[in-house]
Amino acid sequence: MDKEKGKSESKASLRLDLSSRFWKAFLAILAAFLTFVGPTYMVYLFLNVLDLSYAVSMISGFILFVAGLALIWYLIKRRIIS
Repeated sequence: MDKEKGKSESKASLRLDLSSRFWKAFLAILAAFLTFVGPTYMVYLFLNVLDLSYAVSMISGFILFVAGLALIWYLIKRRIIS
């Protein structure tokens, strides 16, 4: 019985407490960062600073943009941000 209680407590501790103001603010800032900085500054960083090819930098910027939009959609769906 104690093992089951310990497992359920450890699973609960791994989840984010999305009701806290810190996590709400952090996830909103992360979503904005991925959405706006991903396809602009990160593409520039990949292309000019790291000397990656144009296609790789554009694809990575697009992936970051989609990840940011998915995070925004998740936050809106869970009513974490309105």
